[in-house]
This record gives sequence, C-alpha cells and structure tokens, in this order.
Amino acid sequence: MTETGNGVDGSVESAANVDVADVAVRLPAMRVAYNGGALDEADLASTWHEQLQSWLDEAIAHGLPEPNAMVLATADAHGFPSSRTVLCKGLDERGIVFYTNYTSAKSHDLTVTRYASATFPWYPLQRQVHVRGEVEKVDPAETAKYWASRPRGSQLGAWASPQSAIVSGRRDLDTALSAIERRFRDVEEIPVPPHWGGWRIRPEIVEFWQGRQDRMHDRLRFVRGEDGWEVRRVAP
Repeated sequence: MTETGNGVDGSVESAANVDVADVAVRLPAMRVAYNGGALDEADLASTWHEQLQSWLDEAIAHGLPEPNAMVLATADAHGFPSSRTVLCKGLDERGIVFYTNYTSAKSHDLTVTRYASATFPWYPLQRQVHVRGEVEKVDPAETAKYWASRPRGSQLGAWASPQSAIVSGRRDLDTALSAIERRFRDVEEIPVPPHWGGWRIRPEIVEFWQGRQDRMHDRLRFVRGEDGWEVRRVAP
C-alpha cells in the first residue's frame, strides 16, 4: 500500500487515490519478455486436436492451476458480447466440450447464434490456444456419463442454482441448496437435471500461439476448408 501524507490544506491524502495514480503510471511500463520457445510448422501434430492435447498435457505436467480452464466468448442476438471462464471437459476430433445450465446466459447466446470461441490462456508457458466454430449440444448419453463422474456436491449445485438469474441475496441460494439436499437425501444416484448438459464447439479455426522475443510471436492456425484442414501462419 502506498504511504499517505498530508495535503496542502492539512488533510490526509487518500491512499486509494495515490494507489490509482501509481498504477496509472506503472501500467504502460508493464511487460514481460517472451522467450519460452518457438513454434514452427514442423513442430505441429498432424491434427489440431492432437496438438491441443499435447499442449494441454504439458500444461498439466508443469503444474499450472486449472490447466483445462478456457475463456468462453459468446454474443447475444444483438451482437452484445460476453465472456467467462469455463472448464473444458472433453477433447477429441469432434471438438471441445464444456457443461453448463441450458437456461444460463451463455446457453441463450449459443442457442441464438450457434457460434462461440474459447481461449486456453497458459501464461506461465507463454502460450495460448484459440478455438472458434459452430456449437452443438452434447448427446444426452455422453452428458450422463460425465454427470456420473461429478462430485455429489456439484450435482446438487446444478439442481439448486438458477444460473444467470437474478436473486435477492445469498440466502436464496443457500435455501435452494438446502431444499435440494433434502429432496435427494435418500437418492444414491442423482439424475441429470433436464436443464443441464454439454455444449461442443466444433472448430473451424484453431490457432496455436507461442510468445517470442520482440513481440514477433508465432501464430499457426489449423483452418478447416472444403478439402480438409490446412495450416496457415499468421503475423503477430
């Protein structure tokens, strides 16, 4: 915390004001030198999903927190964008999967536009992966399989929370959870809520970004075309 002092009129200068001014001065000077490596076309796996799995495995091996976290971006019917962090829970040649409430704001966006993008931000490795494409709902059987692997508390929370809906206070959420706990008290296997399931982003573009010195980063894109996938280098 920045030290405070008396102003010209004898008043005590606000510590918050000093901190804001200090941050404003420091922000333009904040930068990190990227020297973590390089990414050449010859380094890539033969498919985007194998390359993404490889980088994800490296993020896990390095002990990064929440290595499967990704920033999901959507837009509503008016083009108003929003983003939030979700967890990737599926990865194969079909796309990447996350699970959520189908009545949530993100699901409303996806239902209207049918498109989304997601970014895996692996800052300590100086890497990012961007996935963009059309979305589809995950098959109920696949959703049920994942649901069965979730902790009981997470299952109860999915039943209790009206995700994205406005509530009057925390007590409303705690009361709803208590009611759900009583409802399923004697149920060993909690069923999947009818309003809950998975979304799959079916990529049209997958970009692998590796930080380089002097901001001359490597950006290699897998782009899906009529004749299959091709790799393109993009200027940083």
